[in-house]
Amino acid sequence: MTTTDDTPAGPALASLRRARDRFFSGRPPGDGIPDDLAQAWRRARFFGVPRDLAAPPRVRPPVDSLLLAAARPVLDRTAPTLSGALGLVLVDSRCRALWSGGGRYADTPAPDGMAGLDLSEKAVGHNSAALALRTGRRAEVHGPEHFLDLWQEVSAVSVPLYEPTAGRPAGAITVVAPLGEGRTAHPGAALAEATAHAIETELLGRARPPERVLLDAYLRQRAEGAAVVALDGSSRLVSPEAARLLSDETLARLERHATALLRDADTGPDTGPDTGPGPSPSPEERAPEEIAVPDGEIPVPEDEIAVPDPDGTGLAVRMTRLVHDGEVIGAVATVCTAARRARSAERRGHDRLPGLVGTSRPWRLAVSRATELARAAEPLLLIGEPGVGKTALARALLGPRDTPAPRVVDAAEQVPGEVPRWCQALAELPESEGYGGAPPLLLRHAERLGQPEVAALLSLLAERPAVPLVATHTPGAPTGPCLSRLLDILAARSVTLPPLRERVEDIPDLLAGLARRPSPGRPPLTWSLDARRALEQHTWPGNVAELAHVVREVAERRRATGPVRREELPYGLRVPPATRRLSGIERAERTAILEALRRHGDNKARAAESLGIGRATLYRKLRAYGMDRA
Repeated sequence: MTTTDDTPAGPALASLRRARDRFFSGRPPGDGIPDDLAQAWRRARFFGVPRDLAAPPRVRPPVDSLLLAAARPVLDRTAPTLSGALGLVLVDSRCRALWSGGGRYADTPAPDGMAGLDLSEKAVGHNSAALALRTGRRAEVHGPEHFLDLWQEVSAVSVPLYEPTAGRPAGAITVVAPLGEGRTAHPGAALAEATAHAIETELLGRARPPERVLLDAYLRQRAEGAAVVALDGSSRLVSPEAARLLSDETLARLERHATALLRDADTGPDTGPDTGPGPSPSPEERAPEEIAVPDGEIPVPEDEIAVPDPDGTGLAVRMTRLVHDGEVIGAVATVCTAARRARSAERRGHDRLPGLVGTSRPWRLAVSRATELARAAEPLLLIGEPGVGKTALARALLGPRDTPAPRVVDAAEQVPGEVPRWCQALAELPESEGYGGAPPLLLRHAERLGQPEVAALLSLLAERPAVPLVATHTPGAPTGPCLSRLLDILAARSVTLPPLRERVEDIPDLLAGLARRPSPGRPPLTWSLDARRALEQHTWPGNVAELAHVVREVAERRRATGPVRREELPYGLRVPPATRRLSGIERAERTAILEALRRHGDNKARAAESLGIGRATLYRKLRAYGMDRA
């Protein structure tokens, strides 16, 4: 499933209606209509779909649908909460409706609901479910974009549902609503995304154990940023990065090798020592397979193969067997380009700084800029929201220097006169000695400096501009004229660190880095795909510090084994996005409720008491904001 909304702004509804009328009168729809929409209308006409179709045709529904079995518990929970005319429709991979509830497409004479209707493009023309299945992304279709007259006053948004082990859509979930004024974002988009998340989690939980092993190995490699392909001889999971790098010929070759691994395992070659009962070794514990290199290709280590690369940069593919209950069930292939290896080597410059985690572009740019500025013994200002890692970066920058350990002063907890004394000591050093023997200063929370400290720093910087000082500053608090002048001086050499919400791709690495070392005999803390999605959707006002608190809280409270599930996260992280557009006051109230529940460990009675409202009022607001299903 994807949370990316590729729906363009598009023309206005009036323009779409005029274009549709021109199309059905045999004229071109006009220049302002997207090409893909005009092509969809032409395909429907080619398929012979009548625009005045009274109802979609009925087809024989699949018997014992695994998708419907997995989705029904989620749909049964969601349908009673639907408000107004919102409706839900579940379709399979062939766009056959399996279930419907709540509202329905306007004027559709379907006494038994939408179940059993054929919603494919060949049957009913352009619609959001068919578009989502074709593109593999979330799709919205509004009113006159539909081919049928039947759905001219309906808006629909569809999210594809991916099979956990095949990497292809098993179906789609659609939220329908009456057409609003203007071609705005669909009001049920968040509901569709949240429902799709829940259904995919059910599909994952019902997957056969070997499939779970294959999927977990694939997700683990993807979390580490690798281009990865997982194969079991009959299906394959290909990450977008691997799909861009590997040709169809190379993918077919990898698939043949995976099939050979399974065939050899069945016919008896040695697959390693018998470990007896117990947990199977992880993919990292299995010896990589040696794959024959075709003649003429450059030799590589035995655990890699060279494959053709149209860009000429060279590719290395490492294939590792997957073993479950003593049997080879498939393989995972990781792909690396020469360019990627070169970029990795470039990144290792900041990786050497202790205590830093993250490879996202915003974080790397900030660290690289700070490292460059820190080479000179001059003041450096690190700016960012609370908890983004300003102090961690400052300590890392000051650590490798050939100077005494830095003096750390926190303006929020300082001893009166400490900063002025330090400034005076530096100012009294002879010019010939420079600052080689003076410890650098790490000044935290510069925004909390008092008037005497600001005056001392301004005097020092005026007398000796090149002073070993790294200061951190959190914007937002009002500043007086003197402090503003100090910050203006330091801003000449400043770096702004990105908030966590702008580098969510670093969350998997941060989760591993923030988790405490497990006690002997216990596995390390791992996170399910659904839990990681919930973490990536959170806004993180407290940034990395807040994430560290969540990791500690989960580790201390959990008693279960296996990956952390979404249900084990604090309440505020389990809550799906709001299902409707909230006003400013409503957003503030929703945030206050989530924070109260987090502070009181999801205890609703204590949260209500801290908010000054009754428990019944709290439950009513939870229902109103769609937070009662967390």
